[in-house]
Parts: sequence; C-alpha cells; structure tokens
Amino acid sequence: MKTVLAKLAVAFTLLAVLPGTGHVRAQALQAPAQLAAIYARSVDKRLDLPADEAQRYGQLLQARLGEAGLEITRDQVVILVDRHPCIQALLMYWLPVQGVPVLLGASPVSTGRSGGFEHFLTPLGVFEHSPANPDFRAEGTRNEQGIRGYGSKGLRVFDFGWQPARKTWGDRAASVMRLQVHATDPDLLEARLGSAQSKGCIRIPASLNKLIDQYGLLDAAYEQAPAQGKVPWVLHPQRMPTPWSGRYLVVLQTERAERPFWSPDPRPAKKFFPARGDRDEPTCA
Repeated sequence: MKTVLAKLAVAFTLLAVLPGTGHVRAQALQAPAQLAAIYARSVDKRLDLPADEAQRYGQLLQARLGEAGLEITRDQVVILVDRHPCIQALLMYWLPVQGVPVLLGASPVSTGRSGGFEHFLTPLGVFEHSPANPDFRAEGTRNEQGIRGYGSKGLRVFDFGWQPARKTWGDRAASVMRLQVHATDPDLLEARLGSAQSKGCIRIPASLNKLIDQYGLLDAAYEQAPAQGKVPWVLHPQRMPTPWSGRYLVVLQTERAERPFWSPDPRPAKKFFPARGDRDEPTCA
C-alpha cells in the first residue's frame, strides 16, 4: 500500500482557511497519499491491515458497489465497515474510476450488539449519505447512566436514514432502524471500539469523526448545496473539502472462524460486556 501511495503523492501546500469565513482558498489536498498521511497522524485509534487483507476488502468493496448497480464516475472516498463480531472495523478507501481501491486507513468501530432490548443488527448494504437525511451535531448531554451517546459536544452525526434491520430481541423480526455513524462517550465507551456494543448504529473514534467532518469525506451531496447558494449549517466551519469527497457507506460481513491479529479484542477478560450471540449470527468470544 505504501508503494502505491508513494507513487500517487505530489508536492502540495496546505492552504489556510480565510479568517471568519469558513471558506478555504483552495482545496487542501491534491493526492490520496496526503489524506492517508493525515489519517495516520490525526486518528488515534488505527488498525494495521496486511496487504492481502487490504486488497481483499478492496475487491469486496468494488463487488458490493457493483451489486448495488452503482457506477463510479469520479474518483472518491468510500467507507467500508465489516460488522463481523471478530472484526468490527472501518476501512477508508480511495476508489478511482480506473484501477484498484487504495486503503487510506482503518480503525476499530462498534456495530449492533445482539441480545439487547431495542438492539438491531447493523444492516448490510450500500447506503448513501445526503441532505435528504440531515446530519446534526452532538449536544454532549448525558443520559441517566451518565453516557454521552453521540460523544462530545459538537461532533457530527452522519445520518443515513431509516433502513431495514433485524431486531435482536423478542421475536427477532424484520424491522427498521435509523442508521447513523457517530462518535461515542470518550470516557466510558470509546475504549470498547473493536467489539459489538451499539444498538445498531456504527460508533467510530472521535478523532476519525473529526477527520471525516473537516475534510468533507462523505459530503459529495452536501457540497453541492453551496453552489446553489445555500450552505448547510452542519458543514464544518473550517472544512477543507478534498477533490474526492464521497457519499457511500458499505456495510458487509466477512466469514471468519476467529479474530485476526490485526483487529485485537479491546475487552480485558470479564470486564466488558461480551457479544451475546443471536440465532443466526456468529459470535466472537
């Protein structure tokens, strides 16, 4: 991966945000290698995939997009999540129109935990991020357990709308849930990323949330609004959109017999809630 990124790298200058305007003088990045370097520098929870795994997931990404009937007509960033209990990982790819996907970075996440009341299996498929399901920002308020469900105040909640999903309690019937990608409580829950913990949404590290937000990596549809004279309030006031802002989240589940070395279990024995198995879902002890 490093060789591919090195070939893509070009000299660049990171231009400053115009004070008080929220607009940048020019696009901040000019090559995917620069974005990969920022990921490595600014995201504090990362996974180091072997080259064969990165290639395998890239192929799965292309296959899922093809199965969804999506034609990639411009180079863009796409986010992939493997919900398998032994993986629980997000992989960010630069997807060119021609050529193979390039892994920019990977991090542990938490998807739906089986067995809890009002919990869902995080749905599989390809999901589009657009203003049709408006994002919002966390207020940082605590619930009755003292947990900030969306993380610290101001972090963005990426909304993918109502999606079909299977309940993991009661009759385990097909239902619907609001699919979101968001940070989680920095003190109580972020340490559990890498294990299935959520009610169905995808929890990500706060530092990754900030990266996706500031560089508009899922904002291809949102970035069309300023051209029409409207700037969505939720966009980062100092955003530095890249030439490859995307809009797609792909959720899949690979087949695994055990947890791979590159995705370690964050839970010390008997200290975190184990993933309770559902009837048709794999577990990871």
